[in-house]
Amino acid sequence: MEYTASELMTVNASRLLSNGETVLVGVGLPNLACNLAQRTHAPGLIMIYEAGVVGSRPSRLPLSIGDPTLVSGAALVCSMYDLFSLYLQRGNVDVGFLGGAQIDRYGNINATVIGEYHHPKTRLPGSGGSMEIAGWAKRFYVITPHQKRRFPEKVDFCTSAGFLNGGNQRAESGVIGKGPQAVVTDMGLLTPDQNGELILSALHPGITVEKVIANTGWQLKVSEHLTVTAPPSETELHILRELDPQKIYL
Repeated sequence: MEYTASELMTVNASRLLSNGETVLVGVGLPNLACNLAQRTHAPGLIMIYEAGVVGSRPSRLPLSIGDPTLVSGAALVCSMYDLFSLYLQRGNVDVGFLGGAQIDRYGNINATVIGEYHHPKTRLPGSGGSMEIAGWAKRFYVITPHQKRRFPEKVDFCTSAGFLNGGNQRAESGVIGKGPQAVVTDMGLLTPDQNGELILSALHPGITVEKVIANTGWQLKVSEHLTVTAPPSETELHILRELDPQKIYL
């Protein structure tokens, strides 16, 4: 079956999630990827939405973290305060799934401003819960299109911490999460090396190393064990398109 770059990216993001894990779902493409995983290889995936819903099994794709469909079949509905204090900050969330306007060399995310903070070129939506998710989830993933403007060497503003400036800085900051373990794009996957620097570890079918490097704002390193991702299956594409028939996210 034919598929788009956005579909390929979303399918590969969903494959990072395992059955039985607890995931705090971000808006946009992370939302779509998590719902796809729950309907395919991870039926026991426990989806948490920051508005205060735990164990959501929505009958349709939720359009936001406050969509009423989130409470259908949910295990618990609580306050946002309880969710963040009793679940996330206590280390009870396995995975955070986030997006971002900029992701830099060390996996830091910017969702606040493009340009100088007090005189920005563009004012973005801001953190929401992503700062806490990046700090306290046991690990987190990022999904975003691979464009040079989205992958600067250093973010204009650090909304959510990756590995900060590399090395031991993240561990020394006191957060419990291990940080970004993969960035999924429409060209491939970036994963951190021992210093926390993102390197190219997998290509999507038909994408070249040169194309990825040309669309990255730093001198991107390439893994010695570079792989090629598997294309989407017919089942994955069918469910994905049923989830988002109007292509709101795709």
